[in-house]
Amino acid sequence: MSLESTNTRTAEEADDYLERRALRRGSAGWVLLTGLGVAYVVSGDYSGWNFGLAEGGFGGLAIAMVLMGLMYACMVFALAELSSVLPTAGGGYGFARRALGPWGGFLTGTAILIEYVLAPAAIVIFIGDYVESLGLFGLESGWPMYLVCFAIFLGIHLWGVGEALLFSFVVTGIAVAALVVFALGALPGFDASSLDDIPVDSSALGASSWLPMGLLGIWAAFPFGMWFFLGVEGVPLAAEETREPARTLPKAIRWSMGILVVLAVVTFFAAAGARGSAAIQAAGNPLVEALQPDGKATVLSRVVNYAGLAGLVASFFSLIYAGSRQLFALSRAGYLPRFLSLTSRRKAPYLGLLVPGTIGFALAAGTGDGMRLLNIAVFGATISYALMSLSHIVLRRREPGLERPYRTPGGIVTSSVALVLACAALVATFLVDVTAAFIALAVYVVAVAYFGLYSRKHLVAKAPEEEFAALAAAEAELARD
Repeated sequence: MSLESTNTRTAEEADDYLERRALRRGSAGWVLLTGLGVAYVVSGDYSGWNFGLAEGGFGGLAIAMVLMGLMYACMVFALAELSSVLPTAGGGYGFARRALGPWGGFLTGTAILIEYVLAPAAIVIFIGDYVESLGLFGLESGWPMYLVCFAIFLGIHLWGVGEALLFSFVVTGIAVAALVVFALGALPGFDASSLDDIPVDSSALGASSWLPMGLLGIWAAFPFGMWFFLGVEGVPLAAEETREPARTLPKAIRWSMGILVVLAVVTFFAAAGARGSAAIQAAGNPLVEALQPDGKATVLSRVVNYAGLAGLVASFFSLIYAGSRQLFALSRAGYLPRFLSLTSRRKAPYLGLLVPGTIGFALAAGTGDGMRLLNIAVFGATISYALMSLSHIVLRRREPGLERPYRTPGGIVTSSVALVLACAALVATFLVDVTAAFIALAVYVVAVAYFGLYSRKHLVAKAPEEEFAALAAAEAELARD
C-alpha cells in the first residue's frame, strides 16, 4: 500500500471519527446564550446563599458577595477573550489545553466536570423539597421525584439543543420576573435595622453587629457569595452550537454577568431587609420566609414559591447541558473514554447526557444531602476558575500576537485578580465543609491517576482543542527557527 493511500485512509478515518461526534451548528444566538448564562445561576438567588449569613452575618456575606462578584466579573472578561480565540465545546478545558498543555487541560476539564455533575444532583434534591412543600401532584421528595426530573429534562436535551435552550430561556424568564416581583413585594416591609440582627460572637476577632462572626466570617462566607454567580462561566461550552461564536460568546457572557449582578444585589438586600438576617439564615426557602413574617402563606409568597421551583428547574436543566458538553469535549479528545462523545442523529451527545445524569441521580438518591453535594461542586469550580484565569495570563504573555477579536479590559491585571480570589475561595471551601472538600479532592486524585496512567497516551490529534495546541506548537517551532 502506497504512502499516499495510507494518508488518505487515515484522513478519512479522522473525518469519520469527528462526524460521529458533531454537534448541531448555529443553533443559538447571543440572546439565547445570555439566557443560558443566567439560567445556570438563577437558582442561587432563590436558595443557598442565605446560609452564608450563618457563617459571616450580613456584613460578612455582603463583603464576600462583592469579592466573589469581582472574581466572576474579572474571570468572565478573561473568558470572553479566550472564547473569541478558541470557540470550541471544551470551553475552559480548551483554553487551559492551549495555555498549560495536556495536564493543565485535563485538570481544568475535570474540575469543571465535578462542578457540573454534582450541582444538578444537589439541585434536584432542592426541586424535590419544593415540590413536596407545595403539595404538587401529591408527590414527596425522594428518589422517584429525582428520577422523574432527570428523565424528563434529559429527554428534552436529547431532542435537540435548539429546543433545549429555548425551554431554558422561557423558564429562566419566569424565574427572573418573579425575582423582580419579590423585590417589589418585599419593599414595603424593608427595615435597614434588621439587616444586622444576628447575635455577635464576642470571642471572634473583629466581631461587630455587621460582622457577628468576625473577620474570619468574611472568608467563610466566600462559597455562599459564589452562589449568586456559580455557573455563568459555562456559556463558552455552547461555542460549537453558536452562530458567529467569536462575536456572540463575549457579548452573551458580558450581558449574563451584568444581569446576575443586579439580581444578586436586589435579592440579597430585599430578603434580609424584609424579615431580618437572623430569620432567613437557615431557611431552605429564604425568599418565601422573607414574605411571611407571621409564617402564613400569602398570594405573593405562593407566587414566589412556584417561581423558586422554576428557578431551580432552569439551573438544573442548564447545568445538565453544561456537564454534557464538557464531558463530550474531554471524551472526543481522548482524555476520557471516547465512546462518551458519540452523538445521535439529532446531534446530541446522548452518552454525554445519560452517563452524568445517571451518576447525578445515584448521588441524589443515595445521599439526599444537597448542601454537601453543592459544596463539592464549589470545590471543583474554584479549581477551574484558578486554572482558567492562569490560562489567560499565560496566553497573553506567551502568544501576544494571537488574533483576539475581543480583548479583556485591563489585560492580565484583570485575570490576576480573578486568580487570587479563586485561590482564596478554594481555601474557604475547607472552612465550610472539610468532608466535602476532601471527597472532591479524592475524586480529583482518581481522575488524575487515570489520565497519568492511561488517557494521556491516547489523545486524539484531530480533536479541535488538540489541533489548536498543535498549531501553536508548530508556530512556536517556526519562530525559533
